[in-house]
Amino acid sequence: MHTSRKSSIWRHNRTAYLFLLPWLLGFFCLTLGPMLGSFYLSLTKYNLLNSPRWLGLDNYKQIFTDDQSFVHSIVLTFQYVLMSVPLRLFFALMVAMALNKGIRALGIYRTVYYIPSLLGGSVAIAIVWRNLFAGDGLINGFLSVFGIKGPAWIANPSYVLYTIITLSVWQFGSAMVIFLAGLKQIPTELYEASEVDGAGKTRQFFQITLPLLSPVIFFNLVMGLINSFQVFTSGYVIGDGRGGPIDSTLFYTLYLYLKGFAFFDMGYAAALAWILLCIIGVFTAIVFVTSKYWVFYGDGKEGG
Repeated sequence: MHTSRKSSIWRHNRTAYLFLLPWLLGFFCLTLGPMLGSFYLSLTKYNLLNSPRWLGLDNYKQIFTDDQSFVHSIVLTFQYVLMSVPLRLFFALMVAMALNKGIRALGIYRTVYYIPSLLGGSVAIAIVWRNLFAGDGLINGFLSVFGIKGPAWIANPSYVLYTIITLSVWQFGSAMVIFLAGLKQIPTELYEASEVDGAGKTRQFFQITLPLLSPVIFFNLVMGLINSFQVFTSGYVIGDGRGGPIDSTLFYTLYLYLKGFAFFDMGYAAALAWILLCIIGVFTAIVFVTSKYWVFYGDGKEGG
């Protein structure tokens, strides 16, 4: 009787399992399998040409005790994340609020602002950005019209990081579209009632807009953190593929790439990749844990 019931359940759910099969195959073959392989390689010495040689935790010990480039790359990446993520969210929210005023041709404006994000971290966009901020680029050419001599933005270690951050902030379109969708879900009656009570625009923003938009802010923050920790293309193109000038664009993922594919130390690169996974996991977990104090849901409860 028990076996017959199991067979009946299987027949009932067979269609669902068949639809899930492509995802399951992709997960086990393209995600979980390579992850396990990467973890094994992180415990070995592997140069892509010879068989992996077991090292245990030696790669991790070297990373944390005797690798100044690791320290530099992780500090540089943290600087990038701490500046680019808040700025991108701020500009995305401000533009979304401006577009939420019921202006005409909203679809056109939304598309124009979204295009940079649609192009993403493409090599072409990074090359364009590099040409714009070159010593003889369009930006300095524009400044020269007003008698201002612009610096060598991408050749000077003091400016190149901020140039890349500007590129990241410019690509705020995806977060803006999500913010705009969230703003449209806020009932206008709340603003009308607050105006009757004498609340100004600033008070409405902090007591109505931000609390009701906090789930969307939470989502954009998590996605922004994950993507920013993996910054690669802009640093690779603007820094000539080596993190220049003077390692000022040597982001963590670029250092990982150089270790694996320039110096053929794939085991060491795999260890770096797992450390990055843990860093992203820790920061994501911190955002989730603290969300219960600032994320407000429509059921009257805070996140958690």
